[in-house]
Amino acid sequence: MFGLSSLGIGAHKQRMPASEDALPGRADAMPLRNAHHVHGRPLRADFAGMQRVQFGMGCFWGAERKFWSMPGVVTTAVGYAGGYTPNADYREVCSGQTGHAEVVLVVYDPTTTTFEQLLQVFWESHDPTQGMRQGNDAGTQYRSAIYCDTQGQFDAAIASRDDYQVRLNEAGFGQISTEIVYPAPTFYYAEDEHQQYLAKNPTGYCGIGGTGVSCQVGTSA
Repeated sequence: MFGLSSLGIGAHKQRMPASEDALPGRADAMPLRNAHHVHGRPLRADFAGMQRVQFGMGCFWGAERKFWSMPGVVTTAVGYAGGYTPNADYREVCSGQTGHAEVVLVVYDPTTTTFEQLLQVFWESHDPTQGMRQGNDAGTQYRSAIYCDTQGQFDAAIASRDDYQVRLNEAGFGQISTEIVYPAPTFYYAEDEHQQYLAKNPTGYCGIGGTGVSCQVGTSA
């Protein structure tokens, strides 16, 4: 994962590009080995009866690892969303000229786990007050985001944000900058090498770190 020093990220990479300035991308999706490296289930499928959500928490390598072993999570995949460039590649996203965030697609069984349980992991596993960065990783692709597939998810995400803001205020943190969107933007799968990266490379870089402030999420929506 490229941080501030390795890419020389300046202020322009911490501002969203205008749509007319975004890279054009490509028509074809990235080639994908459609099997999760940890449990073997598909990364891309219809997932009938399941629910989906996309979480942006900074570096998607470490963010994905937070979810793939959770009870009720069917599968996870990393990709790009929230910007303009169709089927962007990693270098393009790191340029700051796509508008995309690095996100984790989480597919889960709502009869086994709740959206609130996912939200608790989301809020506690990164610092949602840092704007267009996460630790030393700076740029628009590292912003905090929740891209919701249902109105119920959106309502629950807003409620949890407001509750967590109170807790962060008490601990001396600033305002939450998390982008919460419904309906979710198109999810573009990242290249194979990034899928389940920390399972393939156990000593690889992980920039994920929380605030230490606990999140108590209410009843399921």
